[in-house]
Amino acid sequence: MFSGMDISASALTSQRLRMDVTSANISNADTTRGRLVDGEWEPYRRKMVHMQSDGEGSRFQHHLHRAAQGQDPHGVRINQIIEDETPFEQQYNPDHPDADEDGYVAMPNVDPLKEMVDLMGATRSYEANVTALDAHKGMLMRALEIGR
Repeated sequence: MFSGMDISASALTSQRLRMDVTSANISNADTTRGRLVDGEWEPYRRKMVHMQSDGEGSRFQHHLHRAAQGQDPHGVRINQIIEDETPFEQQYNPDHPDADEDGYVAMPNVDPLKEMVDLMGATRSYEANVTALDAHKGMLMRALEIGR
């Protein structure tokens, strides 16, 4: 009876984490000292959220089979937060404290435009799940009113 709410709740939690990670990426778009690697500072590396079905299988047939047997559907969960391995952008700025011998500074691999698009997608998904949660709650309330 409450499985729809559980699914929406897991999706809301996942989308919230996705928004938090994207916000951290935007905040660190100019951070040239993100992590110390082998005694050298490395710029901040963009992070991405990887989500998957919170079930045993992710194929449609698996979910259809579970629904046909009357088993509760699964929600979504965060599988992992991965780092983007694209190379850092080199900017010429000889006055920067992190400039190399040639005057180039390695900048984070964060594209603010890409991050804003990801943030908008996460926001839309969050809103859609809130709408689904409200619809499910409304159906349960109407079902209780019928019983009066």
